[in-house]
Amino acid sequence: MNAKKIAALGMLAAISVIGVMLIRFSIFPQVAFLEYDPADIPIFIATFAFGSIPGLILTVVVSVIQGITVSAKSGIVGIIMHILSTGTFVVCAGMIYKKNKTRKLAYIALLSGVVAMTAIMALWNLFITPLYMGIPRDAIIPLMPFIIAFNFIKASVNALVTALVYKRVHKELDKFIK
Repeated sequence: MNAKKIAALGMLAAISVIGVMLIRFSIFPQVAFLEYDPADIPIFIATFAFGSIPGLILTVVVSVIQGITVSAKSGIVGIIMHILSTGTFVVCAGMIYKKNKTRKLAYIALLSGVVAMTAIMALWNLFITPLYMGIPRDAIIPLMPFIIAFNFIKASVNALVTALVYKRVHKELDKFIK
């Protein structure tokens, strides 16, 4: 990892945090604590451009910065949940895309990331959300369709935007790091 790649990752981290500052809203009132934001798009782009490990590092950095600034009310729980959700997507999609960087495999990687993120967050929300909200686990069960739908929608929108902009952004990143 050279200095220019680190600088590119820093720029993508800044774009990610700014994205959360500008765009953040609840999709379902039943789970208003879950808010859509586009923070994952620069992280997904970084993963496709530089690999799963830099994408995972960027996930942790962005999650911590976001968690102590713009999303401070969710505290450490929000940081952990962001790392778990985005980290799952990054590792899954990054490992698939790394094998053969074709458009078809990019779509398969993004779709796999959506499925993996949705599934893992259904599981983690069963365990962590009751602690965060101070309610029994049984109270989360009726919310699960909304939690699953939220994670599917968020991951799908961010994956779709990534698919639409990745090639153009990657060309600019290549110019910058060379």
